[in-house]
Amino acid sequence: MTLRVATCQFPVTADIRHNLRYISRQLREARNRGARVAHFAEAALSGYAGVDFPSHDGFDWALLEESTREVLELAGELGIWVLFGSAHRLTGGHKPHNSLYIVDDQGKLIDRYDKMFCAGSSSADDGDLEHYSSGDHFCVFTIDGVSCGVLICHDYRYPELYREYKRLGVRLMFHSFHAGGLGAERFAAMRDYVGPELFTINPGSTLPGITQPATMIAEAACNHVWISCPNSSARESCWPTFFVRPDGVVTGRVRLHTAGVLISEVDPSLELYDSTVAWRDRAMAGTFHSGPLVRDPRSDDRLAL
Repeated sequence: MTLRVATCQFPVTADIRHNLRYISRQLREARNRGARVAHFAEAALSGYAGVDFPSHDGFDWALLEESTREVLELAGELGIWVLFGSAHRLTGGHKPHNSLYIVDDQGKLIDRYDKMFCAGSSSADDGDLEHYSSGDHFCVFTIDGVSCGVLICHDYRYPELYREYKRLGVRLMFHSFHAGGLGAERFAAMRDYVGPELFTINPGSTLPGITQPATMIAEAACNHVWISCPNSSARESCWPTFFVRPDGVVTGRVRLHTAGVLISEVDPSLELYDSTVAWRDRAMAGTFHSGPLVRDPRSDDRLAL
């Protein structure tokens, strides 16, 4: 049995109602195209603090909760799973989590993933950490027999997270990104950092445009998992939404800077190439070689020619 996934892209903004209209429209499109689950970008409903708006000062939490309930209600009405990024308010003076809500096809919130590695320095007062509190848990759930996991954006820099999800038996990863809405000046500075002489050599012109898709391809192939990768299409966006199968092959993309829904089929029965299947578990357990070791004096003498 296959699982049809809708990976959704639209221009995320600070306007919660604007974001909700896109989510609702794309949820309906996903259901009409036979998808069982629709997956949206980081901060898709709330907007992304520090990029789409300066901070959470004066943030309309009541409107966000009301809009969140509308998404849950629509998911139940359509009978479709939905994963969408948003801010999750905490108590007291604690900064909110940067989260992905997981809603089943009955419209029930079944779990929430909180971004574990918010970007920023050890001072914890810049980058994501200026606006968000980090999470501390993995999130595993099952859709139609397929074990799924969740990560958010900067988490991609930590391969240990993918290894742990692999250890937990996950077959399909939902990895939400927000590498858009950067503005012309910031985007130009990011391009200048890479250097125009390297644009034709690399698949992107910014660090996110180069490293994020490349890492998703590598994580898919190294861990033999499917990965859904939605992004915001707000200008300037570093790369368009895409989907990767477990052998590292990208199976589809949405056009850059264009709202759209990418439909992908996850078929766990496919025998896709997996170059590390014989030794991956061994490496994960701390045995760092394949095959039997030999005892030989010329092996032991590492200065011999």
